[in-house]
Amino acid sequence: MKRDYRNAQADAWFERILADPAEFPFAFTYDGVRTEGFPRERFELVSRRDGEGDGTKTAELCFRRDDALVVTLRCTHYPLYGATDWIVWFENRGNRESGVLTAPEAVLRFKGNYPALKGILGDHTNWYRPYALDVAALPRHFESNSGRATHVNFPYFNLEYGDGGVMLAIGWAGTWHADFRYDAERGETEFRAGAVNRLRTRLKPGERIRTALFACAPYLVRDENFATNYWRSWFVRHNLPPADGTGARLEPFSTCCLAGDTGLPNSDGSISERWYTWRPSLEKMFAEDVKADFRWFDAGWYVAPDGSSPESDWWGTVGTWTLDPAKWPGDSFRESTDFTRAHGMKTLMWFEPERVTDPDSLAKNWGYDPAWAIRREGSSTVSNNIGNPDCLKWTLDRIKKTLADNHVDMYREDNNSDQAGLWNYLDAREGDDRRGITECKFIDAHYRMWDELIACTLSYGGCGFVDSCASGGGRNDLESLRRGIPLLRSDYDRTSTAIRLSMTTAFNRWVPFCGASCKESSGQLDAAGVVDPYVWRASYLPVLNVVSQYAQDPDQDFGPLRRGMKEWKRMNRYLLGEFYVLTPWHTEEEKTGFTAYCFFDPEEEAGVLLAFRQEKCDEERLPVTLPFVGTDETALLTDEDSGEELRVTGGEMRRRGFELAFPTPRCARLLWVRVCRA
Repeated sequence: MKRDYRNAQADAWFERILADPAEFPFAFTYDGVRTEGFPRERFELVSRRDGEGDGTKTAELCFRRDDALVVTLRCTHYPLYGATDWIVWFENRGNRESGVLTAPEAVLRFKGNYPALKGILGDHTNWYRPYALDVAALPRHFESNSGRATHVNFPYFNLEYGDGGVMLAIGWAGTWHADFRYDAERGETEFRAGAVNRLRTRLKPGERIRTALFACAPYLVRDENFATNYWRSWFVRHNLPPADGTGARLEPFSTCCLAGDTGLPNSDGSISERWYTWRPSLEKMFAEDVKADFRWFDAGWYVAPDGSSPESDWWGTVGTWTLDPAKWPGDSFRESTDFTRAHGMKTLMWFEPERVTDPDSLAKNWGYDPAWAIRREGSSTVSNNIGNPDCLKWTLDRIKKTLADNHVDMYREDNNSDQAGLWNYLDAREGDDRRGITECKFIDAHYRMWDELIACTLSYGGCGFVDSCASGGGRNDLESLRRGIPLLRSDYDRTSTAIRLSMTTAFNRWVPFCGASCKESSGQLDAAGVVDPYVWRASYLPVLNVVSQYAQDPDQDFGPLRRGMKEWKRMNRYLLGEFYVLTPWHTEEEKTGFTAYCFFDPEEEAGVLLAFRQEKCDEERLPVTLPFVGTDETALLTDEDSGEELRVTGGEMRRRGFELAFPTPRCARLLWVRVCRA
């Protein structure tokens, strides 16, 4: 049965704030005057445009503040969900500098008792650890100041209050902050959030900057499962980028990297790959019927700025974005992508455009302007200032040429540096009242860069999306994920099964389309590791990143790989549906309990249950309840391994649940679920 998430109150709110922009939930300070909304006494409405399409309503309102500053509000409403999002642009259309602009932020107030804030923290340090906070007891503050938006903290929030709640998100790939404060007298919770922390700038004539994307998605049932699946449904329908130029929905896919199958030393990425190493791997893959959807071509393929051929230092030699002719002479790389395409595979290719190395050699050999390099004494990182239009053009031209010349299907981007300090350094060189201007230009340029790169790959039949990476999960903000998906939600997810299960039960509530590695190893860069049904089933996500040797290991048993890939293909149609976590969350260190979760399609009334008895768990039986089974319904569960069937009614589940038995520790069960009337 299809879920109904419509919200008449939210629809009315959207119409009301457009009819009276003074009520719009946005505030900023201009020349010392703080304003909430766009009241007539301070803003002249210059124009308004409305439109509809793809189940959405859109509006663009343009206001004049004075003879210099023009403010444009762009907002979208989603009637099937009651969700609304918006971006605000500030532009100087005058002949003088604007006044000083500070603290642009969303300001929303939600009336209802017993407010509780739920969410997860970010990658790095916190590894997506969930939290549940009493907002009434204490104000709550979150911020990210590194320049990689989803490391440490995470700009997505579930605020429960009264009989319902609201999902909130900040879409900005740089610095951001969010505050929650409860007013007991009014019985309401205030949410304030902004990006470009500590922004204080004048705009020069012709300059234009934007805010973050702010999303507000209210729901009417105070239940975490309801909220999770309301959000996931809206995310998949209205935020997930298209698969290709036809506009088709992005469906689960698999990848494989050949760098560990060359017979040559590999420090990381694909630095060991050569013009002669790929064919034996692919031919063996095809012969064994274990073909992945994408060949993953990672870091280290480029010539160094000084013209040398790096043997191990992929990190310290970025910037040319030209194939290393020693590794890839002539058209040899294009030959490899043509081969994969002829056999029904695609290719993805790694870049890191926000960082350069050896700017002087880049200038001497590749036409780079050293003034584009943001560097300061005491920092080893050199940032490539893509906020400079000339620098952006140079960078884009080189990347697009490499992509197009080789018919690369998917652009993969990494970012291995915290750049906020360099942005602040460049701000200081601009002079007074220019704080935050570098970040504003940089992040806006980055979104536009992705748009151009997607247009490039689409132009010859490639992907309509990019891979979003920044040392793992550093760039998973909502605005970025409208263009990209995280093939790896964390670099740390390349190690233990315990961390993989921990991350799935937290991260997948918020970002439905993501991937992990398919091995268990002590180190992130280990070329091989444990791959068994326990690891495979813990790795079943919309992106299946296969880790295997194909040609170099003569003792390779392709049976488990073949079975794992076929099992994933049978169940992956459920992975973008509803998601129910059935056991308490655990950290990556905890291996003494159970983890169980279910993916369910309410229209098909079917899904898949995955349950794991962890390595050090002494218990043999796990009691389970399926929250999506109604009291007048029956669930039929069929075990994939034994074929054993279990029938249980919703009423029985609510009274005592049902039990899953596990014969040994480190055991995974997969059960097919079908729901019907009792």
